[in-house]
Amino acid sequence: MDTLGGAEFAPAQTYLNTSTCGLLPRRTVEAVKLLAEQNASGRPDGSGSFEAVAAARAGFARLAGVGADRVAVGGSVSVHVGLIAASLPAEAEVLYPEGEFSSVMTPFAVRGDLRTRSAPLERLADAVRPGTALVAFSSVQSADGRVADLAAIREAAAAHGARTLADATQSAGWLPLDAGAHDYTVTGGFKYLLCPRGASFLTVTEEAQDSLIPLHAGWCAGEDPYASTYGPVEHLAGDVRRYDEPPAFLAYHGAEQSLALLREIGVDTVHAHVTTLARRFLDGVVASGYEAVGGESPIVSVRGLGHLVPRLAEAGVVTAGRAGNLRASFHLYNSAADVDRALDVLTALAGRG
Repeated sequence: MDTLGGAEFAPAQTYLNTSTCGLLPRRTVEAVKLLAEQNASGRPDGSGSFEAVAAARAGFARLAGVGADRVAVGGSVSVHVGLIAASLPAEAEVLYPEGEFSSVMTPFAVRGDLRTRSAPLERLADAVRPGTALVAFSSVQSADGRVADLAAIREAAAAHGARTLADATQSAGWLPLDAGAHDYTVTGGFKYLLCPRGASFLTVTEEAQDSLIPLHAGWCAGEDPYASTYGPVEHLAGDVRRYDEPPAFLAYHGAEQSLALLREIGVDTVHAHVTTLARRFLDGVVASGYEAVGGESPIVSVRGLGHLVPRLAEAGVVTAGRAGNLRASFHLYNSAADVDRALDVLTALAGRG
């Protein structure tokens, strides 16, 4: 199985670590370099382009199945989640999966006046109860690639009057995203969306907008940013752009290009490619006698082999260690040859202990 993306990628080693950080396409690198050079030389356009930010916003909106007026841009998932956490009334109950990624949980925990509760991912929908205000969860778990039952969670939340917050950081780019099905989604762009660090996206339904205070509002969140540069902003944007953070232009000039590439290839095509590779790797490690989880997503977690990550890296195979396990994660720049090489190296190292 060949890679996708062609000449956009040329990894120097077997890179199976997209769940930590995706590789930048060549066109993205060139866009970032161009802006940096323009800035370094004092060009008038070197400060960055809001048109590039708008294009990235629109590119993510197309992938998320919503209008661009439903997308806010920012720099990190935790800041988006913090905005949502600040909107909840005291004593509101937030439910999340056991072992959830910290950026999804911590902004609620540090409030100090919210009630937080967790349940196993597989039973998260059953754990929603009267009085639950929000169910916050990752659509795909960072540690081991387990996929949440999105439909069941949404149905249970709706039945109890709770809202849903889905973190799509480990899924957007390979798993079709219906952001409109959730009250909020948050997505870090630097993993499967292949964007530079510093690009992230928040979506909010029209109903949920009423409860959010635009705490980060500055001049960029104004209806007319260039008329909002001094004094309190009198007219915030009439759509979700009011929740924008000031954009990191280098990141968004790159994000525009990365999101365009994913649109050209197609999320469905990426989905078929990465899940096929993950199943090939899963089958290989299981056949070698190791316990592993995965196959539904691009992420495979091999139990108890996290200590081999540095030795794999020395052999030119980049993976990650999470919760004591070895995590391999695949994207469009990987091939069947990458899988087979990783299996060969892993089997040899594990056999030597």
